[in-house]
Amino acid sequence: MSPRSASVNEELRRRSRERLLQATVELVTERGYEATKLGDIADRAGSARGLISYYFPGKRQLFQSAVHRQMHLTLAEALDRGALPDGPLGGRELLARAIDAILGLARDRPVLMRAHMAGILQQEGFVQCDEQQRLAALLRSTVSRYGSPDPDTDYPLLRAQLMGAVFAILIPGAPTPLEHLRAELFARYELEWELGVPPPGHDAAPVLPRARARAAMTGATSREREAPGPERP
Repeated sequence: MSPRSASVNEELRRRSRERLLQATVELVTERGYEATKLGDIADRAGSARGLISYYFPGKRQLFQSAVHRQMHLTLAEALDRGALPDGPLGGRELLARAIDAILGLARDRPVLMRAHMAGILQQEGFVQCDEQQRLAALLRSTVSRYGSPDPDTDYPLLRAQLMGAVFAILIPGAPTPLEHLRAELFARYELEWELGVPPPGHDAAPVLPRARARAAMTGATSREREAPGPERP
């Protein structure tokens, strides 16, 4: 039997690594981070335990890479969901889909995303990996398609806003409603509420206290402009 080619070996390694990442997402979603053991991940992936240390320095790095891969897959699926409107509205629709995809992960996979946010705040911090780089490239491309004149500056701001929104959704005992966070993000980027995938049961954006205050101030300013001034002698 002839030896496998380098390309075949590379493909096998890629598939083995992805099985470990997928198994990690599944098990942490089911059991939580602390209850998920490396041996369980290897068993679920059908891999030898030694392969984990071959691909990843430790459990935290494996987990963050797994979540970044899940975020990338979720975001890519959302962005490719259907045809886009022509012109600038297409870029606005893409950004709306991206926001909804990340907020949706916090809603649909709270155990996974809460463990991810907690891990980022640990001493080892944010893990730079291939999965994170692919996620970053996709978000940066979305910001560019939206029409940003400076994606390298605006992408990190969007990432920070999304991370903050995810954190706010997941705070135990004091979560912020997803639709309120969506309304704030959509207002910040001047996106119409009907773009993307609005939350079920919310056909219109909620009117938030700050928005009411802005509206009141705008109305007051308009009334001041329209009011007749004092008569001149």
